[in-house]
Amino acid sequence: MSPATPEHRQVVRYAFYKLEPAWRRLPAERQAAAKTELGETIERYHGRLLLRPYGLVGIRGDCDFLLWQVAEDLDALVELQTALNRTDLGAYLTIPYSYLAMTRRSIYEFPAEAPRDQRLVIRPSAAKYLFVYPFIKTRAWYSLPKAERQRMMDEHVRVGRKYPTIRLNTTYSYGLDDQEFVVAFEGDNPAQFLDLVMELRESEASSYTLRDTPTLTCVQMSLWDLLDTLGGASATRSVAPATRGDGFTPVCDAADLPPGTSKRVYAAAEAVALFNVGGTIHAIANRCTHARASLSEGTVDAAKCVVVCPWHEGVFSLETGQVLAGPPTAAVQTYRVKIEGDTILIAEAREPTVASAPRS
Repeated sequence: MSPATPEHRQVVRYAFYKLEPAWRRLPAERQAAAKTELGETIERYHGRLLLRPYGLVGIRGDCDFLLWQVAEDLDALVELQTALNRTDLGAYLTIPYSYLAMTRRSIYEFPAEAPRDQRLVIRPSAAKYLFVYPFIKTRAWYSLPKAERQRMMDEHVRVGRKYPTIRLNTTYSYGLDDQEFVVAFEGDNPAQFLDLVMELRESEASSYTLRDTPTLTCVQMSLWDLLDTLGGASATRSVAPATRGDGFTPVCDAADLPPGTSKRVYAAAEAVALFNVGGTIHAIANRCTHARASLSEGTVDAAKCVVVCPWHEGVFSLETGQVLAGPPTAAVQTYRVKIEGDTILIAEAREPTVASAPRS
């Protein structure tokens, strides 16, 4: 059954890469340059989609690293992979596993569970480990009455709550990829995840699992630390880090946001809406606090410096984030904005400031 309110879902890709051994026999100068090129290429996409790097060197023999990618549309995933393919190091990378999925609301009800935006938004934690696997149920599962499936899922959830340090991200692949779900657990203790999986094997719902392999254990690390795990010469980073010591994050070029336009970007794990109103740039959280619509797609009233939500016409101030007209009741996060050269940067702020965009 379709939800009463349209869902603005995210697309998710777990792309696992393997470096061909021949790369390690290249001259050191070329290795260093190739790492730098690949790292800088990935960093240029931090404002376009959410990217989390994880290493698997020393853990798996068939892949070396993971890029966990979360975007608002498939185009961003295509653009990123195309850019990686064009790099020198990209010519030596294969992709043993690539899982595509989307967020959506669960069809099951768990009243005692915090809604977490109905699972429509991926917010990776700072946990050290990520455990990822594709998941397929048997056809017999889908022939069961929903009430029977709900009962078994309730048991599944009760087991999971015994391990509160393990955080679950479930995304859906029906019709998009070979699996039905991609399951990703975050945690700091692999032993606790092992115990959780062992206990889940004894649950009734487990008997309806058709496939849940391969299971990939990944270690979160910085992009540049990850590149060093590949061996060869170290990269010499020639660009500033994506988030600097002053808290500001580069998100896009000023030329990409001319007066009268809006744009969705990413900062850390959050989608942010940028608006250029008469040459002044404003930044607020992209998701409406009422039904999670994308505010970057809303209508801007320049005279009042507000944005109207595209779904239910809630009105938010671009200067303060406050609700000026319902149905929303909660304000949205605002961000400080500044421009350095041709780059727009943002940082979280309770009392946001704005900056004037350069005029052509």
